Amino acid sequence: MTGPFAPSSTYRLQLTPGFTFADAAEVVDYLARLGAGALYASPILDAAPGSTHGYDVVDPTRARPELGGEDGRLALSAKVSAAGLGFVLDIVPNHMSVAVPETDPWWWDVLKHGQESRYARYFDIDWAAGPVLVPILGDEGEPVVDGDVVTYYDHRLPVSDHYRLVHWRRANEELNYRRFFDITTLAAVRVEDPEVFDATHDEVLRWVAAGQVTGLRVDHPDGLADPGGYFRRLKERSGVWIVAEKILGVGEPLPTSWPVEGTTGYDALREVCGVFVDPRAEERFTALAAELGQDTDFEAVEHTCRTLVTDSILRAEVRRIGALVRDAEPAAAEAAVAGVMVNFPVYRSYLPEGEASWATAVSRVKGAEALDEQVRAEPDGELATRIQQTSGMVVAKGTEDTAFYRYTRFVALNEVGGAPDRFGVPVEEFHTLAAQRDSALPESMTTLSTHDTKRSEDVRARLAVLSELPDEFAGLVRGWTDRHGIDEPSLNMLAWQTIVGAWPIGPDRLRDYLDKAAKESKVRTTWVDHDEEFEKAVAAWPEQVLGDAATRGEIESFVEKIRLAGWSNALGQKLVQLTAPGVPDVYQGTELWDLSLVDPDNRRPVDYAVRRELLGRIEDWWLPEVDDTGAAKLLVVQRALRLRKAQPELFHGYRPLPAEGVAAEHVLAYNRSPDLAVVATRLPMGLAAAGGWRDTVLPLPPGEWTDVITGQLATPKLADVLGRYPVALLVREGS
Repeated sequence: MTGPFAPSSTYRLQLTPGFTFADAAEVVDYLARLGAGALYASPILDAAPGSTHGYDVVDPTRARPELGGEDGRLALSAKVSAAGLGFVLDIVPNHMSVAVPETDPWWWDVLKHGQESRYARYFDIDWAAGPVLVPILGDEGEPVVDGDVVTYYDHRLPVSDHYRLVHWRRANEELNYRRFFDITTLAAVRVEDPEVFDATHDEVLRWVAAGQVTGLRVDHPDGLADPGGYFRRLKERSGVWIVAEKILGVGEPLPTSWPVEGTTGYDALREVCGVFVDPRAEERFTALAAELGQDTDFEAVEHTCRTLVTDSILRAEVRRIGALVRDAEPAAAEAAVAGVMVNFPVYRSYLPEGEASWATAVSRVKGAEALDEQVRAEPDGELATRIQQTSGMVVAKGTEDTAFYRYTRFVALNEVGGAPDRFGVPVEEFHTLAAQRDSALPESMTTLSTHDTKRSEDVRARLAVLSELPDEFAGLVRGWTDRHGIDEPSLNMLAWQTIVGAWPIGPDRLRDYLDKAAKESKVRTTWVDHDEEFEKAVAAWPEQVLGDAATRGEIESFVEKIRLAGWSNALGQKLVQLTAPGVPDVYQGTELWDLSLVDPDNRRPVDYAVRRELLGRIEDWWLPEVDDTGAAKLLVVQRALRLRKAQPELFHGYRPLPAEGVAAEHVLAYNRSPDLAVVATRLPMGLAAAGGWRDTVLPLPPGEWTDVITGQLATPKLADVLGRYPVALLVREGS
């Protein structure tokens, strides 16, 4: 589906108490000069005190005071509009924060009045299970009543008999309200109820009606009872460009009944990054991982991790769903529910759409007959709804947040929406998928980095180079492991790749990352049950490794060897993402080199003063070297975004443009229209080793072609076209 409001591109800003509406307003002119089509903001409704991301909304009826409130929002909106930009807003329909009850008036009222509260049906609470379970108690201390308030350390709740305080460890087993994944402080809301939809969306829709919001990004639709119904209501009420944060499996289509323009781009991320990986290295990386003690059967690892989630982390959800299965013993019903969710081939189904995925999951589980029969007979019933809502949680927690930290054979592939068991994306597959996107979802968002990615685009670009040097890298890892191996194979393999990918990285950032990775993998320690000795060893590891002159020297030498190739990949994948079908997003700061890891590392402040200064020089036709400044990437981003905005007619259609000659496999090229050609280098180490482009040519259609990046006329010889930069953006004269 297409609509009239899709921006030419977006630029994502993370608004926080340290980067407010006023701060965002200060960079609007820079975004306009860069060529962005719209400012794309993280959630701006009132959130939990001090929140650095905004997904923990406490009051959906007002702009967040910590960001500057309504006055600040209006001032930012006015500046965005005056600059000719759109305003795309991230919204969170699935849940609200209940971490600090007194800041969430709806939740406070529910705790105080129970089922008599006017908001009792706003939250997805199992009232049949008794009072609301509030799992905040620890091993020490007792709640204290002070007037009409109950306090427990820094927790404050109303005096009432409508909730029950219990130990925090009981949440995963007994919680009686639906939550966001395993986060008990994020309580799900029932936006399928029209009254709840209105209450949670009226303020944002008021901004839309006033022309202050021109697009919406919808967070976690898989958690909703009826995503299709939700999107139909949202589209009818808003009429703007809408993209869904929907993680698609390889080959999985977006539900056709959803009136949205597409996804937030993780499907495109897998394709764009994957085409710069050499699939011929798979066998040797698998051998290295096995040699170092990893399980290299991804399907088995994934199954184990998902089962861990259903058996422990989301046990309360499994029990609640199992109780809905008729004609089955409780234990058997729960086993069937867990088994179906563990075996889902995609995140979830949307029955009756996606029936094939449902059938696949059921076929893999013995004893699921009663469950299957009831779901098929009542596809809109509570059982069918809840198991579909929850399967996405099992897949996300089990695969993305656990298996991706255990199966670390080649972590450039371990990304949200990625497929670690598919070693790269062949050029032919990339072309096929790009053409399909142009045909079916030309206004879907595309991305390379987000606030949720496991590592930034430039880290993945450098790691992709390792696929061209598998034997050399394996030799180094063996030696490093002999000297400083981590006593957990998956974390050990992840650590060495992280150091190389994010170099230079200091011990503090590395320590924080490895601590998170170790707990996410849930092998030796977890967020809940700590192995203190192992955590101490992991915390000490960065100083030991980086303090060893010999090891540090080898790391620096190897990174220096692959640095240029990593930059080549980074420029290539960026130009492709910015020009291929879809609406490209630039995550804040990534117009220069960005070697960030998973959040909160990727939410560090952005130095816009440096970017402004470099952009000013680029606007004066400075052609920077490909060097540490990252100015070459800024050049590519600015040229591509400005062209998309100035001449959108060039970005329609998609056709592969095969090169001819001895180095043809090192080119990724395509026409978006007859007058626009995109050229990127792939597998640059192999290209250099083989002697460069030599006589390889790109058979451009007749006419005079100019590289928009350099301003130079282009010839068919790739040695000329890609002589200065490893990418080119060619426009035919007269277009």
